[in-house]
Amino acid sequence: MATLSQSTGVYELATAGSQKTSSPVVFEKFDLPPSNQRELGAPHSPGTIIPLALRPSREVTGDLNLDSIITTVKRLQSQDQLLTKQLALHGTLLFRGLPIHNADDFSQFAHAFGFKPHEIIGIVVDRPCLAPNVAPASEAPKEVLIHSHNESPQVPHAPGYIFLYGHRAPSRGGETPMSSSLELFRRVREEMPDFVAELADKGLLARITYKNARQYAGGSTLRQAFGKEIVDGDDRATRRQKIEAQIARYGRGAHTTWEWLDDDDDGDEGIVVTHRLPVIRTQPGTNLPTLFTGLASFYTRPNATVQLYGDGTPIPDGYLKWLVEITEEIRVLHRWEQGDVLVYDNIIAQHGRQPWEGEQTDRVVMASLFDGDKVPGAYGDADWAQVVQALEG
Repeated sequence: MATLSQSTGVYELATAGSQKTSSPVVFEKFDLPPSNQRELGAPHSPGTIIPLALRPSREVTGDLNLDSIITTVKRLQSQDQLLTKQLALHGTLLFRGLPIHNADDFSQFAHAFGFKPHEIIGIVVDRPCLAPNVAPASEAPKEVLIHSHNESPQVPHAPGYIFLYGHRAPSRGGETPMSSSLELFRRVREEMPDFVAELADKGLLARITYKNARQYAGGSTLRQAFGKEIVDGDDRATRRQKIEAQIARYGRGAHTTWEWLDDDDDGDEGIVVTHRLPVIRTQPGTNLPTLFTGLASFYTRPNATVQLYGDGTPIPDGYLKWLVEITEEIRVLHRWEQGDVLVYDNIIAQHGRQPWEGEQTDRVVMASLFDGDKVPGAYGDADWAQVVQALEG
């Protein structure tokens, strides 16, 4: 039986009878340096830390194998979703010392949690498939800072959980930030109440330009974003019909619109997709408000996405600069060790990427995205504030 001991911080699962090991598999809590782990502020309970760092007990590492780890995770999840509940408390879990050595191992571990793989509709980055539901976390050049953000804040259909696996770690830099979106909301409401009131009243307008050609290093193409049904030989009218059918899967009605662009001088076809989205959402189970956003990331790194208030008016730079400052103040930076796995509850936790020294290939981090059982709740009664699951298709 899988058990969770809150007093000792130890997860344990007896696996007697396993063909691979006769010892119980134990995940034990351990501490990280203060620069890599911190106690979360309100509304989190006192003593709640990010990340909750877990590793196999050193008493059993000699017998450790991936099958026993997967069995442990599955059984912990079968006992009232123990790991999922810890994610809802801490926002991020770190697993260290696991026998994960490649994309296939990582895929098996991530799928063991029992979540539904997430389909990215309208992807804005290049993520080639490396293993089932596994892709590079980002192909952006190593000099690029990717500021803290929730995954896919610029589109209506966002994943519930983010898994990141450190396959190769650089000697300097390349850390991954983590912070609480619940704490971020509380801080922003206290320090910029007018900004929160504007976001609650108007929401956000996200305008994303997609083109056949990549618009920046690490970016996606129009076909990657919406062209899964397109086949070579389709004429323009057929391509556009298939792309529009994918956009309609968002299920947002009048709150998602699109406009085809005239071809540029190089004959590159493009489309602008506009979403009116809620920045403030609520955590399932607690109804606590969370700031689900990429505003800090888009402000510090302009790209193909333009974000405005929901009525089309610009967001003042002063608010965005202050948001960046708060985000940096409440985050910690994860210093990667080879084989580390970070798991984020995307509704309440943000991630990002620091630049690094050396070669582009010195840092290899893979990602696996999954849907949660429930979408975030609405903060207010406006129709555009409701979050829905994408339609099948």
